[in-house]
Amino acid sequence: MPKVEKHKRENDILLGFLERPALQWLAKNAPAWVTPDVLTYLGISASVLIFISYVLTNVSPHFLWLASFGFALNWLGDSLDGTLARYRHMERPRYGFLVDHWIDAMSTVLIFLGLGLSPYVDFRAASLGAIMYLLLSIMVYLITYVTGVFQITNAKIGPTEIRVLAVLLNTFIFFIGNPLLTLPIVGEISFYTLFVALLTIVMAIYFLVNTGIQTRRLKLLDEKRLERKLAKEETENKANNGNTTAAPASEG
Repeated sequence: MPKVEKHKRENDILLGFLERPALQWLAKNAPAWVTPDVLTYLGISASVLIFISYVLTNVSPHFLWLASFGFALNWLGDSLDGTLARYRHMERPRYGFLVDHWIDAMSTVLIFLGLGLSPYVDFRAASLGAIMYLLLSIMVYLITYVTGVFQITNAKIGPTEIRVLAVLLNTFIFFIGNPLLTLPIVGEISFYTLFVALLTIVMAIYFLVNTGIQTRRLKLLDEKRLERKLAKEETENKANNGNTTAAPASEG
């Protein structure tokens, strides 16, 4: 199995043409006191801020702006810490991989839980959304472990795009509201709840399809590897048998 510190990163996202230059500029111009650890703390603190902000929308919808600000801070902390570490040549691959993804998991729970405790999203829909997002994360980590390729994005959609979408939805809800829709079978459902439910369904379909594709690909690779191993062993056995039979003939 490939080692974590030698894994290959793939981050082909829709907003990559904007994000990558921005992160490089920020890493180059960050003051000395801004370290990867400081940014990591900023990222998880921002997730707590998002959670609190969504809960406080029960008091006033103006807290949606605070939640959106939290998403901006979360992007800064979560995206810049690794870039800054690489820019300053102070990478800690195993520590960074573990802490970064532990915080990602905690952030996912906090954000979806906050949504579920807000007046905009049904708690059940938010919980299912959190479960599916975590399942996708687990799939990425397992693929990284067995292939050595860390694919941050799923179908060109990564955490950055999710944050931008959340900010746009917060803005939409603040100005337009959260209209109730009537659907067959489901009945009345809020716009934001419907959006989270549809997003969860899309994530579930992608999870099942990609798991099937990756499983088949790895199965074929292992079968070919096994065939090469058996062929090599057979060749070695024939060579050994040939040497054994040739020895008495040379003695005669």
